[in-house]
Amino acid sequence: MKKFFGALVLLLICYIVLFDLKHGTLPHSSEKTSETVITAKSVELSFFEEKVKAGDTVLTIVENRLEAPIPVSITEIVTDFKALNEGVSPENIQIGKSYLFPDYLK
Repeated sequence: MKKFFGALVLLLICYIVLFDLKHGTLPHSSEKTSETVITAKSVELSFFEEKVKAGDTVLTIVENRLEAPIPVSITEIVTDFKALNEGVSPENIQIGKSYLFPDYLK
């Protein structure tokens, strides 16, 4: 009798695994289309131009310009930098090239 129930449980487990692999047990997620609305900032960004030296990062250049704690978030600095430099990522700045940096002095 134990062998019969053991075989029955084994068959049930095999059926469950096969069903899960073929059909899945999670509900299908309907493709959600979302519209991303990009609004341009109505305020012009003030900026300054600086040539990148070895060891410089966007954050250190902005910090050195301010000589004080940064009044905005790092995410906003990155976003503003990309907007000023036609999508150039802060991670991809090159030594010796000049870039526009957001100026938060005002």
